[in-house]
Amino acid sequence: MVNGATGAIGSAAVQILKYMGVHVVAVCDTKNMSRIAALGVDRVIDYTKEDFTTLDEKFDFIFDAVGKSSFGKCKPLLQRNGIYISSELGPNAENLYLPILTKIKGGKRVIFPIPVSPKKSLLFMQGLLEKEKFKPLIDKKYPLEKIREAYYYVDSGQKIGNVILSFE
Repeated sequence: MVNGATGAIGSAAVQILKYMGVHVVAVCDTKNMSRIAALGVDRVIDYTKEDFTTLDEKFDFIFDAVGKSSFGKCKPLLQRNGIYISSELGPNAENLYLPILTKIKGGKRVIFPIPVSPKKSLLFMQGLLEKEKFKPLIDKKYPLEKIREAYYYVDSGQKIGNVILSFE
């Protein structure tokens, strides 16, 4: 499951997971469901109509790409040895210490994503782009002179995918 599938991180994660043959359930809002479905997800959950944390099903992996949930809320959704990852530190920065605690405890785990090999990751993404297996979602483009406007738009939480600054 990918919560926040319409963001830059979430939409990239969805595409990479689908490329790897993973069954993906994506969480997004009503107006973007068709856009996310077009990325090839297996199922879309509309968070404006359904709280995904109350689902009566289990997942091997939950990626909170927007950091709007928590391990505590998602833990009941995880399989016995399921993994929770967030792009944010979580409430009280819990995603910094929970990886250690959950590893010691065993079972359901939190993993804090730290890039191990940025060069290898970039080469992998380059390959996907060249094979046309990855297409970044682009919401808006701004000239560099409008960087303040771009920042406020991104900060509004309304963007879908990426916002690009052009240096023309």
